[in-house]
Amino acid sequence: MARVCRFTGKRTISGSSISRRGKAKYLGGVGRKVTGISKRKFKANIQKVRAVVDGHVTRIRVSAKAIRMGLVTKPVKRDWKPPQPAEETA
Repeated sequence: MARVCRFTGKRTISGSSISRRGKAKYLGGVGRKVTGISKRKFKANIQKVRAVVDGHVTRIRVSAKAIRMGLVTKPVKRDWKPPQPAEETA
């Protein structure tokens, strides 16, 4: 399963992690120097939630942002209770 949001299309993207050394010029140093660049991944905050899709309750993978934006319709809470035995009257 891919790490992709069903509504927003957010997915894992790649980028770089840049290592530096030295003291910034505005702090009195000679400047920051790059000592290494390595690949890294930015992962979307994907959650599995129960949601109503086309009238059916199903589990879908959505980003946390989609949940906050209100794009996900949660199913209604069940209020079913077991039937109580009929009390006998004299």
